[in-house]
Amino acid sequence: MQKDLRDGFSEDVLIAKCGSSGYEKLRKLENPAVMEFVSRNLAHCNPDAAFVRSGSVEDAKYIRRRAIERKEERPLRMKGHTVHYDGYHDQARDREKTRFLFRPGEGLGARFNSVERQSGLDEINGYLRNIMRGREAYVCFFSLGPQNSPFSIPALQITDSAYVAHSEDIMYRDGYELFGNSRFDGEEEFFKFVHSAGDLEGGNSKNLQQRRIYTDLETNTIYSTNTQYGGNTIGPKKLGMRLAIRKATREGWLCEHMFILGVHGPGGRVSYFSGAFPSGCGKTSTSMIENECLVGDDIAYLRNIGGELRAVNPERGIFGIIRDVNPSGDPLIWKSLRRPGEVIFSNLLVRHGRPYWIGMDQDTPAAGYNHSGRWWAGKRDEEGKEIELAHRNARYMLRISELENCDLNIDSPEGVRLDGVIYGARDSDTWLPVEESFDWEHGVLTKAALLESETTAATLGRSGERVFNPMANIDFLSITIGEYIESHIKIGRDLKNPPPIFSANYFLKDSKGRYLNSSQDKRVWLKWMELRAHGDVGAVETPTGYVPRYEDLRVIFRRVLGRDYAQREYEGQFTLRIPELLRKIERMVDLYSNDVFNTPGVLLDALENQRRRLTESMVQHGEYIRPKNLELRSIESLRGGGLETLHPSVSWEHQDPPLIR
Repeated sequence: MQKDLRDGFSEDVLIAKCGSSGYEKLRKLENPAVMEFVSRNLAHCNPDAAFVRSGSVEDAKYIRRRAIERKEERPLRMKGHTVHYDGYHDQARDREKTRFLFRPGEGLGARFNSVERQSGLDEINGYLRNIMRGREAYVCFFSLGPQNSPFSIPALQITDSAYVAHSEDIMYRDGYELFGNSRFDGEEEFFKFVHSAGDLEGGNSKNLQQRRIYTDLETNTIYSTNTQYGGNTIGPKKLGMRLAIRKATREGWLCEHMFILGVHGPGGRVSYFSGAFPSGCGKTSTSMIENECLVGDDIAYLRNIGGELRAVNPERGIFGIIRDVNPSGDPLIWKSLRRPGEVIFSNLLVRHGRPYWIGMDQDTPAAGYNHSGRWWAGKRDEEGKEIELAHRNARYMLRISELENCDLNIDSPEGVRLDGVIYGARDSDTWLPVEESFDWEHGVLTKAALLESETTAATLGRSGERVFNPMANIDFLSITIGEYIESHIKIGRDLKNPPPIFSANYFLKDSKGRYLNSSQDKRVWLKWMELRAHGDVGAVETPTGYVPRYEDLRVIFRRVLGRDYAQREYEGQFTLRIPELLRKIERMVDLYSNDVFNTPGVLLDALENQRRRLTESMVQHGEYIRPKNLELRSIESLRGGGLETLHPSVSWEHQDPPLIR
C-alpha cells in the first residue's frame, strides 16, 4: 500500500486523515500532483480528520450540515437561510497582512506589499504546523469558469472551516471531475488555497495578531491563517484573482474586476458588456438593473476566441455587501433574500430568526444578536464607539441562479461575446456621464488607465480625495501597472473587431454642487451604449471621444424612463470641462512618470495627444464647450437617419436572450 510521495509523505497519510472513502475519492482522480499537495498539507496542518468533497449532492449536504453542527452558521427562520459571524475585529480584508512572496532581487516595487519568499514561507508554515489539530478539514475542488471550457482553471481548497467550504460551494462551480480529466506536470498548474481559522474563542479566530494572507506566485498557492472573514479566506475570489491576473498576462488573456451584463436592444437583441467600477461608483447598481440579464457581478475572464473578445464569470455566486439593499433600490436582490433558498448572511442583526441590516428601509428591532454578541441600541465597544445594529461590511451570499435576471448563458463554455467595455468613475467635475473612446487603444490609455474615484465621507471620513485605480483593479494586481496596460493593448490588437470602450460617471455635479444625473439615468446611458455598439445612432466627436446627440437621448429617455429630456439637461451633462480635463492629464503624467509603474511610452504619448486636442479646442471655443459647438464634427449612424427613423416603435421590453450554442 505504501507509495512514497514528494517530501517524504505517503498514501498512508491520506488514508489516516481522509478515511477509506475520502482516499478513494482522491485515488479516483489519478492525479499525482493533487495527491502530493493534499497529503503534504494535511500532514503539516494535522487535522484529526479530513472530508474530501466530490461533486455529489450528498457531499455538499454534509458540509452544509457540518457548518451548522459546528455553529459556524446558525439557521434562520426562512428555509435554507443561515447567518455567520466573524470576530468583531475580523470584518474586512487585511491589506497590511496580505503579502506577496518574492525571491531576493525580485518583486514589483514598493507599491506591492511583499515579504522575502523563504522568510514568508517559514513564517506561514510555522503558524500552519498542527494548526488544525482537534478539528475536521475539508478538501474541495472547484472550477473557475464553466467546466470543460477554454476559460476553466482548476482550484483546490483545504480549510478547517465548514463555513468557508460551504461558501465556496455556493460561489464556485464544482471542479472534482475537472481534476480527474486534467493531467498536471506540477502543482503550479492549478490554483491552491490552504486556510485555517486557527485557535477559536467564542467560535471566532482568536490570534488575529497572527493573521496572515500570503500569496506564493511561484507555486500558485495562497495561505491564509487566523482569520474567518470571507475576503481573507474564500480563496478563489479576490485572493485567486491575484493568481489569475499573473497567469492571464503570461498566456495572453485578461482577468478583470468587472461585471458582465446583457443589455436588451431593439428587436429582441441582447448585447453583452463588461464593466469595471471602483467601490462606490455604481458597479453593483449597474449590474443589477432590472430587465437586463446578469452574467456576473464582480470578476470576469476575457479571452480572444476566434478573433472575438469573449467573457465568462469565473464564479457562480455573489458575495455582496448587504448595506442599503432595499426593495426600491435593489428589487432583484431583495426578492431573492426574502424567499426560501440557499443564502448565507454574515455580520448582521438577527431577532427571532429574522435578519436585519443597515439601509433596508424597514423598521428594525432595538435588540437582538449581531457580530458583537448580544446587542441593544446604544451598545458601545471597548473603545467607547457605538455599535450599529449590523456591520457596514455585512454580507449576503447566494447563487446568481437565484436572481430573476440571471442570464441563460451564464454557464456557456465559450462565454458571451462582448459588444462593449465600460469603465466607471465617481467624479464630481471632470468626466461626462457617458462617452465612447475613439478606438480600443485610446479607450485603454485614456479611460481604463486613467480611472479615478473620489472618496466619500461615508467610506473614509473625508470626501473629495481622488483615488487612482486603473481598470478598478489596482488592489489585486500581481504584475506591474505597465505590464497590465500592455496586456490590454495587445489583446485589442489581436482582435478582428475590438468592441468599443466607454466611460461612465453617475456623479457629475454642477457649479453649485448638485448632481446632474438621477439614479435612473444609467439605464439610458446603457441603452445608448448598446445602440452605439451596433452603429444604430450617431455621436458628437469631442477631443476626448464620442458623446450622445441630444435628439437620440431625447428618444431614449422617453422610451426607457417615460419622461421628457430637456435641452438644458443635455447641455449641463455634456458640456466639456477643459480645465478639469487638463488637470487630470497633469495628475496622470505625474503618476505614470514614476519608474515603478514601468509605464509604456504609448500611454504618455496618448496623454500628450489628448492634451493637444483639448488645448486646441479651448483656443477655438473657450474653457467650457457646449455640445452644440461641436456639432459640425457629429458623426452619423452606420445606417443613416436618427433613432426615431431607425427604430420608430422600439420599447426595449425585457426578453430572455437567445441561448448561445
